[in-house]
Amino acid sequence: MELAGLSVGYRQHGRLVPAVDDLSLVVAAGETVAVVGESGSGKTTAANAILGLLPSNGVVTAGRITLAGNDVTGASDRVLRQLRGPFVGLVPQDPMVGLNPTMRIGAQVGEAVRRRGVDRRLVPAEVREALERAGVDQPAMRARQYPNELSGGLRQRVLIAIALAGHPRLIVADEPTSALDVTVQRRILDHLASLVRESGTALLIITHDLGVAADRADRVVVMRRGRIVEQGGPREILLHPREDYTRHLISVAPALSHAGGVVPRHTTTATPVSAPLLRLDGVGKDFRLPRGGESRTFTALDDVSLTVHAGQTLGLVGESGSGKTTALRIAMGLEPPTRGRVWLDGTDITGASWSTLRPLRRRFQLVHQNPYSSLDPHFTVGQSIAEPLVSFRVGDRASRAARVRELLDQVALPVSYADRRPAELSGGQRQRVAIARALALSPELVFLDEPVSALDVSVQDQILTLLARLQDELGVGYLFVSHDLAVVAALAHQVAVLRNGRIVESGPAATVLTAPAQAHTRELLDAVPGQRFAADLAGATVRPPGETAPGPDAAGSGAAVGPSLKSESGAAVGLKG
Repeated sequence: MELAGLSVGYRQHGRLVPAVDDLSLVVAAGETVAVVGESGSGKTTAANAILGLLPSNGVVTAGRITLAGNDVTGASDRVLRQLRGPFVGLVPQDPMVGLNPTMRIGAQVGEAVRRRGVDRRLVPAEVREALERAGVDQPAMRARQYPNELSGGLRQRVLIAIALAGHPRLIVADEPTSALDVTVQRRILDHLASLVRESGTALLIITHDLGVAADRADRVVVMRRGRIVEQGGPREILLHPREDYTRHLISVAPALSHAGGVVPRHTTTATPVSAPLLRLDGVGKDFRLPRGGESRTFTALDDVSLTVHAGQTLGLVGESGSGKTTALRIAMGLEPPTRGRVWLDGTDITGASWSTLRPLRRRFQLVHQNPYSSLDPHFTVGQSIAEPLVSFRVGDRASRAARVRELLDQVALPVSYADRRPAELSGGQRQRVAIARALALSPELVFLDEPVSALDVSVQDQILTLLARLQDELGVGYLFVSHDLAVVAALAHQVAVLRNGRIVESGPAATVLTAPAQAHTRELLDAVPGQRFAADLAGATVRPPGETAPGPDAAGSGAAVGPSLKSESGAAVGLKG
């Protein structure tokens, strides 16, 4: 693949807004190239242009796109459809958008298999093989399920299986592992690396995670505001970055900032003495499976016991499909347990009716995983934040407006944002709005379901700092569900490790994350991205003494501030050779 002077813009309100500017990039057979940058840097726009998947208002304004020696700039959809799958495969970022909710998983993977001309009788076996290669457990059973029956991480693995099933010569992976736990991430990236090594498949990774880029890429390309600002080998980029922007990305990456290690924020090992806000006692959950398999039930949770205390964070960690989200839904009363009891501040809410749970819902709130789908696009920011107040008939219009202003200030957003709609906000700003909405009723407990997994590292750092400050100020308790140990370490007081529906280890974060007793916990820690250059990073000084890394703006836009990066810094240079 070759991009030569590619420029892409979006038509908005009668003008053309540039998104990619004079981008030149070559990916050779058998090579892995990682394009790194914050949200809005133009990474995904470039990937969509390669595949001919730009939205209707997107237009290539200059340059050339070449695939396998053929100029496909402005090619018809018929020509591009012949290339998608057999020649170039895409692993999209959002698994809910990338999968058809009305089709079983096996049928969707089977579409990619059949495009290779495989005999229909052999398709089921090929489907199972593709799912297994992508790290999907129990592939025969998963093939019979629908996307809504899988966790976010499992759905992402299915998308990877679809891309692999076509045996493409080029794989464009747009944030392919952002929703995956570190062990599955390592397994999938290992598999992609073996494809590159054995079959000469080219791999273009689009990511905000410099740890993933450094561990996996032959070459790292750093983008900012649509232009290349720096490029080179991973060792050169990590240890000797030339640009302030690159240094900033390194400083805010949870793993790289600690030389590939996991360092807990809270170092005390004392057991909390306050009464628990939430307690799960011996909770189990079984789900019925579709007919046609050996088993009719699937045990998602088995004898799980958890405790969350006021003013503290319990980090619930585990691989995708380990039962984290099921435990969260049971804790919130959205799913009844098959076995065990759930207690909220001493009240047994197991199997409670809607009318019983309704008044209790004021005491706990949820921040969803995906900031792009958790807000009503028709509501203004002010309406979204005030929605819980309206729902519970708290205050009048004037007092609600005052509360909205107070909450916007708490999450470091300008009051003027109350009149904006979600489409006018960045991912980090939307997540701040979601946090403000969750705090509207002054809850004692907030459930955080992968709240930063969809955000780039710079905005992740902002949101985690915000959550820690709010906990210190308000004394709220958090149940923090995540697959990312480095992120959990930044917030958790206590950690519980979940595997195959069972708690395998739990205790203070300072103990579990630094001296784990179980092999599975050690495996999770060893798989944190950034290990490849951990020793070098530990002894390296990334920034000259006395200089400070530029930080994002307080409004959470995700854009790093600091010295202007000019085109002479390395933008738009060819990468041949």
